[in-house]
Amino acid sequence: MDIIERAVSVLMHDGLIVYPTDTLYGLGADAFSDEAIEKVYEAKKRDLATPISIAVSDFEMLAAVSRIDNSMEEFIEKFLPGPVTVVVPARRTIPGILTGGTGMIGIRIPPHVIALQVIERFDAPITATSANLSGGKDPQTPDECTVPYDLLIDGGRLPGTPSTVVDLTTRTIIRRGAEADVIEVFLRSC
Repeated sequence: MDIIERAVSVLMHDGLIVYPTDTLYGLGADAFSDEAIEKVYEAKKRDLATPISIAVSDFEMLAAVSRIDNSMEEFIEKFLPGPVTVVVPARRTIPGILTGGTGMIGIRIPPHVIALQVIERFDAPITATSANLSGGKDPQTPDECTVPYDLLIDGGRLPGTPSTVVDLTTRTIIRRGAEADVIEVFLRSC
């Protein structure tokens, strides 16, 4: 059984994986399982009122879990896959705990072959929060992943700049990160 199959097996059993992305190490769990999501909050020691983003493998999966309009679609097609988390209205398929009660969900398509293979083979979104305690140092290496997990996929040293978070309903940057300047110019031009 290869590492991707092992990761999918852990996810199918409501376990936690640490996986590499194009930015940081992520803490992954089944985004449709309340039990798995609760484990993510416990592992990170995160307040339940704080939303957790998810990662999808393609535009089809993104559309299945969110409600996007034409202006959002233009931004998504330009910046995803990439180091961007888009905040968009969530469909009812998304557990309310992930949205922090806001009805909005942060979504990434990380352009990292391992992350995409895990999500594609699992055939469902996974959580996309960093693999550290809330407020802790962003994990660039496996040694910096400070949360409990069932499986870690070692992707070596990662860039370490978190994704830029953009609310597409208001077209504002919530958190500056990778490519923030380029994103800001695009948002101003529309």
